[in-house]
Amino acid sequence: MSEQANVTIGDVRRVAELANLELTPEEEPRMQRDLSAILGHISQLNELDTENIPPMAQVGEILGGIVLENGETLRADVVRPSVDRAAVMASAPESDGRFFFKVPKVIER
Repeated sequence: MSEQANVTIGDVRRVAELANLELTPEEEPRMQRDLSAILGHISQLNELDTENIPPMAQVGEILGGIVLENGETLRADVVRPSVDRAAVMASAPESDGRFFFKVPKVIER
């Protein structure tokens, strides 16, 4: 494997904060080793010569016009009328009537 990525405990704490995870002091060194190993493997992959490897196909290109196993075909992606905005906003417990719904906070920090 190429040079080992140096992940610090500070890096681990920052990643945990961004992911909204609470790591115990005992878990931090294990996470540091795991993240370093992952980055080391990615570094190893980056050493591969991919010069003559064609890009992967996109899902849309693969599925366009294809008949599915049960005989169905995918419908064309066209603009169609949507749900009436006024009706949706009227059913909201709290809204500005045009653009947003007010919902209860579900993530605590």
